[in-house]
Amino acid sequence: MTDVLLAPLAQPRAEGIAALHGAIARRRAMVLLAGSLGLVASLVLDVATGPAFLSPADVVRSLAGMAGERSVDAIVWSIRLPVAFVALVVGAALGLSGAIMQTILNNPLASSYTLGVSAGAGFGAALVIVIGVALPVPEAYAVPVMAFLFAGLACAGVYAIGQTRDASPEMLVLGGIALLFLFQALLSLLQFVASPEALQQIVFWLFGSLQKATWGKLAIILLVLVACVPCLMRDAWRLTALKLGDERARGLGVDVRRLRLRCFALVSALTGVAVAFVGTIGFIGLVAPHVARMLVGEDQRSFLPASALFGALLLSLASIASKTVLPGAIVPIGIVTSLVGVPFFVWLTVSCRRAFW
Repeated sequence: MTDVLLAPLAQPRAEGIAALHGAIARRRAMVLLAGSLGLVASLVLDVATGPAFLSPADVVRSLAGMAGERSVDAIVWSIRLPVAFVALVVGAALGLSGAIMQTILNNPLASSYTLGVSAGAGFGAALVIVIGVALPVPEAYAVPVMAFLFAGLACAGVYAIGQTRDASPEMLVLGGIALLFLFQALLSLLQFVASPEALQQIVFWLFGSLQKATWGKLAIILLVLVACVPCLMRDAWRLTALKLGDERARGLGVDVRRLRLRCFALVSALTGVAVAFVGTIGFIGLVAPHVARMLVGEDQRSFLPASALFGALLLSLASIASKTVLPGAIVPIGIVTSLVGVPFFVWLTVSCRRAFW
């Protein structure tokens, strides 16, 4: 009898939940669509800006194979397009790695930059620059390889320190901060003993720059990104469960330790390949996940793609700014992301509700 009486009440409630879920799904789709359109516009504008300014119409015609001048094709395809595409894939990799770190550590300040992974990569690159003459491998290849390896070493170090307390988020964060200061100290030591020429190379590399981008480097970064994304999306529901806390995630059948280990391996690959070719770039991995979280929420099925999307958009916009801030000069991209990222992040933390975290 009770079931009969409650049935009319349950049906409107179920319909209301379904309608709410549909509205949320549509909103997330609209956010991703708007971000994608903004990304296309930013790509065209990034290719158009530079010492020799091209109109967006010229860029579109060149991309469509209908450019009227061969010089425009040469500028677009040989010089600017690789830089613009590398900005997109590096931004996506950094945004995605930051989203993973914030999720598995349940910490809004976590990113590969703040937890020592980028610092480890920077130390590896600086080590090659200082002792480059003694290596049998050309420096152009040795620098990105060592940066990638030391990024992996930093991730492994963070996880190893965290293992002392059953890989708890608190210990992983403390381990990352400890390694951040360690690699910064070692990097300062290398700068102290380096020759003036090597010191200049180290400083320029640490600034971060997209100007050495090539189609070959783009292919490597894109290959790593494409390989990591399916692995992450396969664990999307597990990562969403992890946001409820370790104990609840375990109660839902999630192997928390193995999940964190897999995620650290993916963060190592994404950060290592990004930093290896463009140098140290901060705040993209920190800010992009916050923007994504504000717009699409914590459901990892939408949160991870949105973090990659907004990371790519932010770095593309930073690339445009680096070419327009000082007329006739290109400011290193790492300086631009820090100058823009600091006030933007302060605005996010001050103006947004804690509910987003």
